[in-house]
Amino acid sequence: MATSNNNICPSYPVLVLISGPSAVGKDTIARGVIEKRPDDFFFVVTATTREPRDGELHGIDYTFVSHDEFARMIEFNELLEYAVVYNDYKGVPKKQIQDALASGKNVIMRLDVQGAATVRELIPEVITIFLIAPTEEELIKRLRERKSESAEGINLRVATARKELERIHEFDYCVVNADDEQDQAVEQILNIVDAARCRVGQEPLIL
Repeated sequence: MATSNNNICPSYPVLVLISGPSAVGKDTIARGVIEKRPDDFFFVVTATTREPRDGELHGIDYTFVSHDEFARMIEFNELLEYAVVYNDYKGVPKKQIQDALASGKNVIMRLDVQGAATVRELIPEVITIFLIAPTEEELIKRLRERKSESAEGINLRVATARKELERIHEFDYCVVNADDEQDQAVEQILNIVDAARCRVGQEPLIL
């Protein structure tokens, strides 16, 4: 649905993908964008087979499903993309995106770097944003402070994060998420989206 009042420069809702290493704050910043402009954005709730962490809510942070249910979603082509992440399945429900775009809302989703690469191939028009901590040392500190996994699991995430940082060149934009400047990161993403909706020759996104 175009929101412009004329046909000379139409504006259509866009699909925004926030990615980056674990513990960089993807969930926090994506939620911050929604809270800032709830009428303009829809947040895609990823489906996963992993167990909820402390404080995570079903249908809010993730849709927590069994392996059998996830297999059914794959079989019926209900997922935009899916992958195995740290021994659990994660996937993006396609219908959420379709319904939100049809309603005129921008769609924001957060994915790991592996999932982001898949979505870029499927939807070249997606706006990709790589979220990073101010320094690698700060990112590693955040990972170690999680305390939601074994020491072995944390070491795997640290090693994975270092490899993911090498793929920053694959993204359209880079936004720094500092602990005391999260509002600034949210504003930068809003500015990126606003600029994207002003592009000349923009076409409606169809999945």
